[in-house]
Amino acid sequence: MTMRGILLAAGYGRRFDPDGQRSKLLAPMADGRCVAAHAAQALCAALPGSLAVIRPGQHALATVLRDAGCEVLESTGAEGGMGHALADAVRASAGADGWLVALADMPWLAPDLIRAVAAAVRTPDDIAAAAFAGRRGHPVAFGAAHRAALCALNGDQGARELLGSGSLHRIDSPDDSVLRDIDRPEDLPPTPAPENE
Repeated sequence: MTMRGILLAAGYGRRFDPDGQRSKLLAPMADGRCVAAHAAQALCAALPGSLAVIRPGQHALATVLRDAGCEVLESTGAEGGMGHALADAVRASAGADGWLVALADMPWLAPDLIRAVAAAVRTPDDIAAAAFAGRRGHPVAFGAAHRAALCALNGDQGARELLGSGSLHRIDSPDDSVLRDIDRPEDLPPTPAPENE
């Protein structure tokens, strides 16, 4: 089964910076790599050649994502919300047997966990999602039977309704990385102070 990774990186991040001057996806983490680089590298380590969806004109972000191993899709529809972005990505990879969807503002996911969620989709009807302490998180994965429903998504709801239909395989995570994202500047881990020379 050919599972295509999709990284949703087209949001505006208004809770991070209401003025739109700073991109949360380009904000540096403690090791100097930005948020999106962490998310993209983990996804591509699990599913090489994953497809990242961005809004048009995000050149710096596109470079980061390509350097991490992603193919980049500039989606004009992505300005309409997460549902549009996901639908465009599924249409752009219609030959896949399934899709694993990760979010670019979740930089702590481990490649092994991503692989486990992808592997839980064994039939076209399957849906799988990571979970921690009984709460569903990301990434989520869909078999090919859900192609039409994914392509019909719009607005900012993403695939939430689909996750409530049919049987959902939950893959338990050993930590809360599957629930944690970067919404506000205070969600970023503190960067170490430079050493005195």
